[in-house]
Amino acid sequence: MIETDEQKALRAAVSDLGARYGYLDYVLPRARRGEPLTELWREAGRLGFLGVNLPTEYGGGGAGIYELALVQEELAAHGAGLLMVVVSPAICGTIIAGYGTEQQKQTWLPGIADGSKIMAFGITEPDAGSNSHAITTTARRDGEDWLLRGQKVFISGVDQADAVLIVARTEDHATGKLKPALFIVPTDAPGFQATAMAMDIVEPDTQFTLFLDDVRLPADALVGSEDAALMQLFAGLNPERILGAAMAVGMGRYALGAGARYATERTVWKDPIGAHQGVAHPLAQAKIEVELAKAMTQKAAAHYDAGDHMGAAEAANMAKYAAAEASIFALDRAIQTHGGGGLSAEYGLASMLAAARIARIAPVSREMILNFVAMHSLGLPKSY
Repeated sequence: MIETDEQKALRAAVSDLGARYGYLDYVLPRARRGEPLTELWREAGRLGFLGVNLPTEYGGGGAGIYELALVQEELAAHGAGLLMVVVSPAICGTIIAGYGTEQQKQTWLPGIADGSKIMAFGITEPDAGSNSHAITTTARRDGEDWLLRGQKVFISGVDQADAVLIVARTEDHATGKLKPALFIVPTDAPGFQATAMAMDIVEPDTQFTLFLDDVRLPADALVGSEDAALMQLFAGLNPERILGAAMAVGMGRYALGAGARYATERTVWKDPIGAHQGVAHPLAQAKIEVELAKAMTQKAAAHYDAGDHMGAAEAANMAKYAAAEASIFALDRAIQTHGGGGLSAEYGLASMLAAARIARIAPVSREMILNFVAMHSLGLPKSY
C-alpha cells in the first residue's frame, strides 16, 4: 500500500506519542500493577487519534478504519497498543455512527472521539463461545422500557467504561424466535454488576464477568433497528479484527526492533551475534512475516473503507490470523536472540509474548478463521 502524505504524517505523529510513553518505562510497570494506560489514552484523545475514523460532525477526524488501524499499529510498535481502541472507537463508535439515532450519536460519539467517554462491548457468554446465535442474554419489553437479563464473560475494560454495548436477543413477535439486538447499558445502571476475572497474563486492561439482573433501560437504549441488529453487529466485527491485527503487527515490530538491537550490540567471539546466520535468519524470517501480515491488514482496512464488506471480511480474518502468528513468532525469536535475558524482567519480552498469545484466541479464534476461509474462500462444506 502506498500511503498518502496525510497518512504518513499521522503515522509519524502517533509514533512520536508512543515513543514518549513506551513499553519498559510506562506500559509494563502499569500492566504489572493492573492499571490502565489512562495518561496515554487521554493524550491520544486530546491529539485526535482515538476518533480519527469517526464523522467530523461528531468531533471525529472523518477518516477511516485504515487510519485508526494505523494509530493502533504505531502505538503497539512502541509496546503501547491500546486494547480499548479496538473496542470503543472501532466497534462501538462504528456501530453507533452507522446505525445509532441522532441522539445516540450526539451523546456518545464526541466523547468516544476525544477519549472522554469509553464504551465497552459485551458479546461473549459462558455457554455460547464463538456461536453468537447461541447467546442467551435476553431483552424483553416492560411497557416502554426494556429489561435485560443474562451474563457476559471476558469483557474488556469495564472499569474504564461509561457504558457497555450489550448484544442481547429479543423475541420476534411474528415467529417467536429470538433475534439479536444491541443496547447501550450504563455501567452504573441498577442491576448491572461487573466482577473482575483472574487472568494469568500481564495486561493493563482487566477482563470482567457481567451479570445483568433485570437491568431496566429506556426505549432509546436500543441501537438502530430491532430488526437489523445482525447487520449492525457484523458492521462492528470487521473493524474489531482489523484493529486486533494492527495491534499484533505493531507488537511484532516492537519485538523485531528489540531483537535486532540486541543482535547488533551483543558481541560473542569478537563478532556481534547478528553476524551469525543462526541468529540473523530467524529474525529476517520474522520480519518478512510481520510485513506480510501488515499488508493484509492494510488490504482489509482498504476494503472496509471502500464499502466492500465481504471482501473486508475475508481479508480481515486472514489479517487477524497472519498477524497473530507473525507477532508470536517475532517475539519468540526476539526472546531466543536475547538468550536468558529474553526471560528476564529487564526486557519484558516474555510478558509481551503472553499478551501476544491472546491474538490466537480473541477476537475470534484461529480455528474459526480457518473455518471461515475454508467455507467462504475455498467453497468447502461447512464443518460445524
